[in-house]
Amino acid sequence: MSWNISGQYAETCNCDFLCPCPTSGLTQSTHGYCIFAMGFRVERGQYNGTSLDGRSFVIVGHTPGNMGEGGWNVGLIVDDGADEKQKDALTAIASGQAGGAMANLAPMVGNFLGVETAPVKIEGSGKNWAVYAGRLIDESVEGAAGLGGEQMYLDGTGHPASTKLGLGRAQKSHVHAFGIDWDQEDGRNNGHFAPFNWSG
Repeated sequence: MSWNISGQYAETCNCDFLCPCPTSGLTQSTHGYCIFAMGFRVERGQYNGTSLDGRSFVIVGHTPGNMGEGGWNVGLIVDDGADEKQKDALTAIASGQAGGAMANLAPMVGNFLGVETAPVKIEGSGKNWAVYAGRLIDESVEGAAGLGGEQMYLDGTGHPASTKLGLGRAQKSHVHAFGIDWDQEDGRNNGHFAPFNWSG
């Protein structure tokens, strides 16, 4: 069995910009715990011959302490346009059961909170990205500019989406899923975005 998916990723988390998790080996966070919602839009992909083109999903998580301490609470929201085969495939990929990038994080997960379906959309271009999942997720991120207005990046990370992440500030973060509730619109918290390419 083999699979591959590629497309666009975007997320916000509750750490202040710039999130210290990727640069500290997951040993530091702004508040001593983390909430995150990582959205993935599959532009091209297949799982054992099942097409995943055009499907999207969101991985939602809460860590009771710093990320490196484990015990993560994680749930998955799958695009409600996915049929059963596609839903099963995306669940296997996003949970790490199928190997690939998310398998490296599987040992950190203490509780898998289940799978929900919603009309998931990951929209944007350039420095501006947004993730929607019905009433469950509504978040957006704006890229951080460096000298000359060029987008800034963090390279060489161990992040599952990509080793190179666009740096950004969250414009809004609304998460109400799997018993995780978070609302923030003050522009202080962190965001990332990047193209992704996974296989297993």
